[in-house]
Amino acid sequence: MSAKTGAGWRAFLWIAALYNFIIGTAVFLDAQWGSAEATNGALIFAFGIVYALTAREPARFAPVLLAGIFGKAMVVAMLGPPNWRAGGDPALAAIVAGDLAFAIGFLVFLLRARRHG
Repeated sequence: MSAKTGAGWRAFLWIAALYNFIIGTAVFLDAQWGSAEATNGALIFAFGIVYALTAREPARFAPVLLAGIFGKAMVVAMLGPPNWRAGGDPALAAIVAGDLAFAIGFLVFLLRARRHG
């Protein structure tokens, strides 16, 4: 897979990591210590570490993107509909749209890697 993993995919994975680092840090810092929101922020940040590891060694860590697809799909399913409708939070709607884009990207990456690996 490493021969088939171009710079574009690596950049995509680094962007996913940065996205999660930024969102996770913001959520964590805005939350009360020990709250569910603080825990969510820490978990979002931790998934950024997973994406960074995958960006560094795509052939080795690609399968862990299944967890990222699942997590992002659940975020989209739970938070997308109420925030994409009128009266929803536009900032949260944009974040969820980003999660949807990354979930689709991860899926495409894994399908291409499987086909070429």
